[in-house]
Amino acid sequence: MDRFAQASKEALWGVGLFIAYFIWWYGFGYGLGSGDPDEYTFVMGLPAWFFWSCVVGFVAFLLVTWVVVRFFLKDIPLDDDGGTESGGEAA
Repeated sequence: MDRFAQASKEALWGVGLFIAYFIWWYGFGYGLGSGDPDEYTFVMGLPAWFFWSCVVGFVAFLLVTWVVVRFFLKDIPLDDDGGTESGGEAA
């Protein structure tokens, strides 16, 4: 596979993961946290909006990122000659 095509796919995965995480964070943070603070619910001593947006979101996307790196990204050589050394001796 062409290394530039693979790098483009991997960049799109990275941008997609960031956008998905931002939507998760924003949705829970402002969705649950936009009400009156006196009416907040709490999970493990934290406001529910913070717990779901920051704690669970971090763990969930940590796992999702691991899955993407493990199964969708590839280790490819980034040099022109496919990993063999060229250009003479090292200084």
